Amino acid sequence: MVRFLVIAALVSLACRVVFGRWPWQYLTSRSTRSQAIFNARKTLGVRADANRNDIIAAHKRLVAMVHPDRGGTSAQVHEANAARDLLLNELPDETPRGTPPR
Repeated sequence: MVRFLVIAALVSLACRVVFGRWPWQYLTSRSTRSQAIFNARKTLGVRADANRNDIIAAHKRLVAMVHPDRGGTSAQVHEANAARDLLLNELPDETPRGTPPR
């Protein structure tokens, strides 16, 4: 047991010297925004490369399942709406130049 602790301490120290961070800092290195985007994708069930139509279709499917008239809650609908809005805001602007936005 002592040997394991000594080896773990040496590996942690080596990681700090080589990479400039402690090993446990890699567990919390994701930004809050990237975590929110990850959670929004997970909520809607879309992939990272989902386009506008994929996000909207996934949102419609989810809201149809969690709507209060179907036994869901308004909080679930709000969560789905927030996920949709966040992911749509993250998409690159696809409007061609000279075309007015919708």
